Amino acid sequence: MLLWFVIAYWVISVGIGLYASLRVHNTKDFAVAGRHLPFYMVTATVFATWFGSETVLGIPATFLNEGLHGVVADPFGSSLCLILVGLFFAAPLYRMNLLTIGDFYKKRYGRGVEVLTTIAIVISYLGWVGAQVTALGLVFNVVSDGEVSKLAGMWIGSITILIYTFFGGMWAVAVTDFLQMIIIVLGMLWIGGEVSGMVGGVGTVVEHARQAGKFAFWPAPDAKEVIGFVAAWITMMLGSIPQQDVFQRVQSSKSEKIAVWGSVLGGSLYFVFAFVPMFLAYSATLLDPKMVADLIDSDSQLILPRLVLDKAPLFAQVMFFGALLSAIKSCASATLLAPSVTFTENILRPMVPQMSDRQLLRAMRTVTLIFTVLVTLYAMNSKASIFKMVENAYQVTLVMAFIPLACGIYWKRATNQGALVAIFCGLSTWLSILVFGPEDPFIPAQFAGLIASAVGMAVGSLAPQLVRHDPHIHEALRRGQAHLHHHAAGQTSHVTEHVPSHAERG
Repeated sequence: MLLWFVIAYWVISVGIGLYASLRVHNTKDFAVAGRHLPFYMVTATVFATWFGSETVLGIPATFLNEGLHGVVADPFGSSLCLILVGLFFAAPLYRMNLLTIGDFYKKRYGRGVEVLTTIAIVISYLGWVGAQVTALGLVFNVVSDGEVSKLAGMWIGSITILIYTFFGGMWAVAVTDFLQMIIIVLGMLWIGGEVSGMVGGVGTVVEHARQAGKFAFWPAPDAKEVIGFVAAWITMMLGSIPQQDVFQRVQSSKSEKIAVWGSVLGGSLYFVFAFVPMFLAYSATLLDPKMVADLIDSDSQLILPRLVLDKAPLFAQVMFFGALLSAIKSCASATLLAPSVTFTENILRPMVPQMSDRQLLRAMRTVTLIFTVLVTLYAMNSKASIFKMVENAYQVTLVMAFIPLACGIYWKRATNQGALVAIFCGLSTWLSILVFGPEDPFIPAQFAGLIASAVGMAVGSLAPQLVRHDPHIHEALRRGQAHLHHHAAGQTSHVTEHVPSHAERG
């Protein structure tokens, strides 16, 4: 019976996504929903995109093993990422009227930086989308009582999500995210109430967790511990900022104000509701300690689904797995779309400059299809946990893309040369420690890479310039003037496009 409910919900949600595809007429509709999303939909898509498999399966499993200290990256770092985007990045990026985050690097630093950062961003999505595909395989295997294998579940899930993402783009993602946010919130609250009643109330679970030391958050007063704690926090807090999925939600907003506060509210809601799965998973230690003991070392991600299947009534099971599938689908569709749009716009399109808008739209859809196949194959062969796949995904953008983005917006002396040196220093330092460094370095590889990137930006920007740079580009972008740089054969041409300010628009 549960399986049929899951199938029915799956078919309905795919149908809704396909219906939303009727609003896609050009690449702007496909990539950023024509910049027409209202406040409630932006908030919903920010929340639903981030409330994925790692939130329902990965974070609770890590919390059971390590307590709050182990989940500093997510939800603490990830929710702060969304809030920081809203407060510091949404407004200046929205004014630039861009299609992808790669377009920012192109306008600010030129073609070379655009290509390098775009490649880093696309690669980073392998881990995040791979985590969602892995979770889909797990869910279909559990709800079918083993009749559907994990590998078959991965392909079923990824193909059906591809169907509406392929046709509907950001419009389909936004509309289904709004529906899925409602189901996530209702499902989590419902199953939370059911489990709370079984264990004697929320207070009982909280007190038990406190006595078990699960609420220990801050690191010990030891230099290595503190550095490791900060590194884990900033990996998702800063490494997630230069990401296309976050950028798409900013650019899809109907106004600058919606872009700002939709991100802030979505991030705040994510932080609050991320604790519900942790509460549910810890409740399992009181309701079924034997089951927890059996799974904690072998596959702790199964603890929460197993608890619901064994202890909850059918309706509660439907609510839980509906919420879980909503979380995975919303995250997976967004993270399939984001790298596909970025790769097409910033890598393929400059190679074929005469491409029409219709051809560009077809290319975006084709890349989405190819990326879906690649990421499913990656998920099938990955041995990392869902939580680790997501956490590791952001290291490459942290060391390569964050410093050029932040300095490009807020430091007028940042130059093309500075960005290139920052990328080289950050990437080489990170890879050197990962490949040649000790297994447990004093300074984690991603933290060292971030520091090296910042130093590289400062040195490269302040040193004599060997790379051509327009000193007025920063102020032009801040005012809403878009200067496209095309570097070819040692010459630079400038195409200026005026982007109307918020006041002029309305």
